[in-house]
Amino acid sequence: MKAARSLPQAGGRALPVTFAPLLIEWQRQFGRSGLPWQNTRDPYRVWLSEVMLQQTQVSTVLSYYPRFLDRFPTVGALAEGSIDEVMALWSGLGYYSRARNLHRCAQAVMSEHGGAFPDTADRLETLPGIGASTAAAIAAFCHGQRVSILDGNVRRVLSRLLAFDGDLAQTQPQRELWHLAQSLLPSAPSRDDMTAYTQGLMDLGATVCLRSKPQCSRCPVQSVCQAHASDQVQRFPVKTRRLQRRFESWWLLLVCRAASDGSQQFWLGRRPDRGIWAGLYAPPVFPDEAALHAALMTGAHQDLVPLEPVSHSLTHRELRLHPLLLRVTAEQGMAGLPEGQWVSATSLADWGLPAPVRQMLAALS
Repeated sequence: MKAARSLPQAGGRALPVTFAPLLIEWQRQFGRSGLPWQNTRDPYRVWLSEVMLQQTQVSTVLSYYPRFLDRFPTVGALAEGSIDEVMALWSGLGYYSRARNLHRCAQAVMSEHGGAFPDTADRLETLPGIGASTAAAIAAFCHGQRVSILDGNVRRVLSRLLAFDGDLAQTQPQRELWHLAQSLLPSAPSRDDMTAYTQGLMDLGATVCLRSKPQCSRCPVQSVCQAHASDQVQRFPVKTRRLQRRFESWWLLLVCRAASDGSQQFWLGRRPDRGIWAGLYAPPVFPDEAALHAALMTGAHQDLVPLEPVSHSLTHRELRLHPLLLRVTAEQGMAGLPEGQWVSATSLADWGLPAPVRQMLAALS
């Protein structure tokens, strides 16, 4: 969905004209101001934080953001880095397509835009991995563009504010709410106003207008909130299609050997470019125990050591991981196993590994 260039009609819906001024005043007094990606107009830093914060809590991003910037301080440095290094730094943050798109986007900024991010939301949205809300955040924070974000938290805030009963599982209501978000923008804002307004939307959704326990008594816009006025806050946002979770069991073959210097090595291969753990490195994965046994070299079955199963939650899946350890000698071949390579336990931090795999290997090191 592209940001509207001009104020759209609100379709007869009454919009609270004091919403923006109230939100800006509240943010300047009580909003968050000490996060490491705030107080900057550097598009690279704002973009990086916005991507990391998608589906991820601030407390988690706080540890990843500075490490990433230490290694890749500029968009040019990121573009020149290897995808394996990017994935290694991202390991544990989840939603790994974000890391792949981050790398692709940096390369596009360098090759197509001379190393400078575009300065409007419409143009930013043409870059890999940058959607409408992320583009709006960069344009508003860095250039003062009069355009509203609309991430998950903001959808909740505005749905309650307007008692918006459109089903946000459907495309048309999403578009309608997007246009309403643009209608609520402050009138003729300064650059600082747009920063405070945009940050205020984020802060309100993250700290006050919470999903299950909204803090209405602390809300700066309670007086104009239609859901609060009708005592129906928990009814919004409306979203009828619920996430259908799938349950799967995977068997992981942890092959380990002692190197000549006495250190441990693990057999790891790159996962396919699509699917769970795409592009990361992992031990051989099998759909069931029989398939794992079928892939083993003759006589190796008796050396397998079952380890404690691990549960791993993803957006659409619940994985039950069944690791089996196989210790081999340098003379034993790896015939029948998927393509891979030996990786030293001392260098695991340099490899992009799924979080549960990293924990399993660390326990064996």
